Amino acid sequence: MLEAERVEHAQQMLAVCNACRYCEQFCPVFPAIERRTAFAEVDLHYLANLCHNCGECLYACQYAPPHEFGINVPRTLAQVRRRTYQEYCWPPALAASFERNSAATALALAAVCTALLWLGLFLADPGALWRPRGTADFYAVVPHGVLVAVFGLAAAFALVALSVSLRQYWRDVTAMGKGTVRLSTWRRALADAVSLRHLHGGGVDCTTDLDERTPWRRWAHHATSGGFALCLASTTVAALYHAAGWEAPHAYASVPVVLGAAGGLGLVCGPLALLLLRARRDEALGDPSQRGLDQSLLVLLLITAATGLALLVLRHTAAMGPLLVLHLGAVLAFFVTIPYSKFVHGFYRVLSLVWSAHESTSSRH
Repeated sequence: MLEAERVEHAQQMLAVCNACRYCEQFCPVFPAIERRTAFAEVDLHYLANLCHNCGECLYACQYAPPHEFGINVPRTLAQVRRRTYQEYCWPPALAASFERNSAATALALAAVCTALLWLGLFLADPGALWRPRGTADFYAVVPHGVLVAVFGLAAAFALVALSVSLRQYWRDVTAMGKGTVRLSTWRRALADAVSLRHLHGGGVDCTTDLDERTPWRRWAHHATSGGFALCLASTTVAALYHAAGWEAPHAYASVPVVLGAAGGLGLVCGPLALLLLRARRDEALGDPSQRGLDQSLLVLLLITAATGLALLVLRHTAAMGPLLVLHLGAVLAFFVTIPYSKFVHGFYRVLSLVWSAHESTSSRH
């Protein structure tokens, strides 16, 4: 289906939903549809990112396949979401990256980043990889200044690229209405995002199939996002420790290690559970062509977390040097792909929730 045909199909589908209104109690998407009489392309992007893909509307819809209307809200909005990522991607030349994601691509990129790091270390000091045997001294393998330079530049580029994309999206979405978004609206939307309460379609747990609803998908998302937050906190605390003169390696009971270990476990359990759940979920609830986009991020998170935990356990052995380079290669691959992977969907969703909360508040006044 050509892009213009996809847009027209989505607009027709939303017009049918607006006339029917049977699903208005399920999630914020349908009240947002009802506040509109026509659907421009920016409306499609906003509604698609507001959708949490709980799937309840598909099984409730009287016009779903095999009906001649063929209404499938979850799949259509999933297709529009990927279009959102491409439309707002910065720099625009990298928009095609969203089409090329796959588990194999993630593994290959991690391998390339690891190889480049190893080659750089070997050229600088051939014996560095094996020298700090038993000392757990990461900086004897990769100097602190090199770590800061390489990963600081990668993180800065990812932050700039993501910020430009989100700023453009927010500019277009807020142009649809009037009024200033209040701080209380931001708090309400962030609470909705953190709690994932909209995965409870119609007040029950997320659908896996027509008659199967479980909390596992919601819990796996919590484990993944919570694990990432804990790892970020661990890195932040370790940086503060270093600035204060408390250099690594840190004790197992120290704050950075405890936070990192807990985050690593979350980033193993969450992505692994999501991969397993996606394999058995009804394909009609999503877009099968985006399987690679979903898998690539989860695989990178799994590799990063698993190598980090292995490094923590084996840091006093001869395997520490090679494991460190493998872990850093996975982390570097993750940083490089942040603006061009499924990782971006959380940010678009938060902004959509903020605007939804603003719209719902404004409509009552």
